[in-house]
Amino acid sequence: MTFNSFRRFLYTFAKYLGDAQAVTSRRKGAVSRRVGRRIAGRITGKGLGKLFK
Repeated sequence: MTFNSFRRFLYTFAKYLGDAQAVTSRRKGAVSRRVGRRIAGRITGKGLGKLFK
């Protein structure tokens, strides 16, 4: 296992842990807020990628 694949595994694992934490959270709207921020991050990342391409 290379460092890059291990790093990818750790980031993926942390993402799923954050999802699980949002689901088990007692705060209202934690999951929808997390999903909204993830979508906004993807849109922003794609836009910046096209801008600096």
